[in-house]
Amino acid sequence: MGLGWDEAVYVSQVSGHAPAAFFSAPRARGISLLVAPIASWSSSTELLRVYLALLSGLGLFLALRAWRGLFPVRVLALAGALFATLWVTVFYGPEVMPNYWVAIGALAGVGCLLRAQADRSDRAALWGLGASAALMAWMRPTDAVWVTLPLLALLVCVHRRPRPLAALVAGLATGAAGWIVEAYVSFGGLGARLADASRIQGGLGWNIAIGDQLRSLRGQTLCRPCTGSIPPPELIAWWFVLPLLAGLGLVVAVRSGRTARTLLPLACATTASIPYLFMIGYAAPRFLLPFYALLAIPVADALTHLVTTTRRAWRPVAVTLVALAMAGHLAVQYAVLEDAVDGSTASRRDWAGTASELHRLGVRPPCVLSGPEALPIAFYAGCASAQTDGHNASTTGADILRTAQHTPTAALAAASEEPPEYADGWPSHRFGDLRIHVSPAVGAHVPRDQIGGS
Repeated sequence: MGLGWDEAVYVSQVSGHAPAAFFSAPRARGISLLVAPIASWSSSTELLRVYLALLSGLGLFLALRAWRGLFPVRVLALAGALFATLWVTVFYGPEVMPNYWVAIGALAGVGCLLRAQADRSDRAALWGLGASAALMAWMRPTDAVWVTLPLLALLVCVHRRPRPLAALVAGLATGAAGWIVEAYVSFGGLGARLADASRIQGGLGWNIAIGDQLRSLRGQTLCRPCTGSIPPPELIAWWFVLPLLAGLGLVVAVRSGRTARTLLPLACATTASIPYLFMIGYAAPRFLLPFYALLAIPVADALTHLVTTTRRAWRPVAVTLVALAMAGHLAVQYAVLEDAVDGSTASRRDWAGTASELHRLGVRPPCVLSGPEALPIAFYAGCASAQTDGHNASTTGADILRTAQHTPTAALAAASEEPPEYADGWPSHRFGDLRIHVSPAVGAHVPRDQIGGS
């Protein structure tokens, strides 16, 4: 797949392929820095995908490694397999998106805290706790706060352990420091940035988005507005089974004397899901990746219990039923994954085709694009993007007109829509579902036989 809309924003911050796109208030620069070792010198999407796939696998291994000694190895191995075979995990592991890395930080952080609680001399666990918190805050500071609320409550109100608390707070502060500084430099302060972020997300507040998340499980990477029908039962049954198995895992943990080891990840999973199930008016499956990662170990513990503690005569039946259920689950996950990849690949191929058409029309770097679909297409074309309204507004029509006098500039609009006011009268070219309005200065330098589709 080519790079998606958000990926283009993140990669453009460190890439020499195109100017940096507008960086809106909710975003954090952690994922841009994570891909900088590749994106800063190579424009190969394939190389970037391989790099992230290997890195995401390593991250999952290290996160599970933090739980060694807290649960049997077979439970951890199954937990890793469960999380790694969800379609949303496979899709976003190699993507330039922050949510997977919040999930890895959450899983590792809870494990490290439990290790530090069990052994006060375990300095590696303290460092791991701080690093995990920093990773989450580096990627998405607000998500890091939601994930760590139970950890902070435990350390402040129950155990009152200063060293783990200091490691956790230091990690959060280190990871979020850049985001906070940028808030004062570019957004008018921390409060203003948080307000802008809330506005861009439709206004955070009481809003039940469970139905939206269900609709997105058919393979929609973004469900906004989320008005489609609920997917068929076979596509969403796993989503309802998941909390039931997690509850069974808690029962197993209570009986086995390891309640805290199961209750804490369940608590963190709950707080991590609150903003995306009850506070926004749209859905994206990637938002719940931390929720899935934290539930993986209790669910794996429950499944292991089902196939190992039944009576010997019934054990083959239990193993067969669980195996059949898992096979059906995998079939559903990879069917949805295929649909998600096909849909995403098609849209990104269209962006690349539009970029090629812009080059044919004479809009080549250095250049500027504007319009609702301009941001990802600008990255593909090697142009800067500039918006006069919306969440990514960064300029005015007058500024675009001044730029168009000396820089190749184009405005993109739907074929059925009128051009923006500043582009009224510019030569217009139909390309697929878009109409490309090219500044006259570009057309004056392009031979007429190279321009078509007017």
